[in-house]
Amino acid sequence: MKMISFPQTRIQASNVVLGLMRIANLSDDDIRALYGGARDAGINAFDHADIYGPTRHACEARFGQAVKLSAAERESIVIQSKVGIRPGFFDFSKEHIVRTVDESLAALRTEYLDVLLLHRPDTLVEPEEVAAAFDELHSAGKVVNFGVSNHTPGQIELLKTAVRQPLVANQVQLSITHCPMIASGIAANMAGLGQSVDRDNGLLDYSRLRGMTLQAWSPFQKGFFDGVFIGDLENYAELNAVLDELAAKYEVTPTGIAVAWITRHPANMQVVLGTTNPGRVAESAAGSELPLTREEWYRLFRAAGHIVP
Repeated sequence: MKMISFPQTRIQASNVVLGLMRIANLSDDDIRALYGGARDAGINAFDHADIYGPTRHACEARFGQAVKLSAAERESIVIQSKVGIRPGFFDFSKEHIVRTVDESLAALRTEYLDVLLLHRPDTLVEPEEVAAAFDELHSAGKVVNFGVSNHTPGQIELLKTAVRQPLVANQVQLSITHCPMIASGIAANMAGLGQSVDRDNGLLDYSRLRGMTLQAWSPFQKGFFDGVFIGDLENYAELNAVLDELAAKYEVTPTGIAVAWITRHPANMQVVLGTTNPGRVAESAAGSELPLTREEWYRLFRAAGHIVP
């Protein structure tokens, strides 16, 4: 398992992260098996959000109930959670951020979050309120590091006009078949080509320049929750053929290759899993350090339907 350093922090985290948005209805034994399988695979980073589950903090609470962390175990892992989504609107007010973190800590049964992410951009954001919330949480030892999710460079820069702590991570949707942040740069300056449209204002290059770790959510999704591309021979026959070929070469599954396509990128991204199957976690973790060649990486890119001009 490859470990990465978050710039400007003391975090050493696995480049494969276990997301826990689907554990609300699992038994304690199943949650412990999922957690244990992740740890056995070398994963030390775990992703939560206040909205995961049928009610607020439901998945955080199930994790806290099932995985009773010793002090030593807690220090050896990275727990992050997210805040800001409310029914029908977004809320980056100081009151909501601080209250939600307190609720998350109680649900998770931990004294601190290693990372807190602002979940989706709040167009009514007042950076000074966010800064006040972050200062209070940081000084109280409740949150060590801060970041964002699904934010553009401009939105991040706006927050930084007031926020004093480094913004160390940005969690965004990314897979072989859904990679506008990568594909647009490859097709830059190609008039009339839809792939060349920059949908996130140069987020990939911005993140590398600013030392922000990109975390890829939905790494196997075709689009926005449109289903997985692995095994979809109707829409992605060529891609699956290449996945199968490379899986045989590297002695992993196609899932491992799909992970490796992201982890191979020199931006040092993390891949956030959403599975509750320990076996699938292990398959994914096998892609952490696969040395895909440039030719193989671009071959997968082209097989997914993207253009290399």
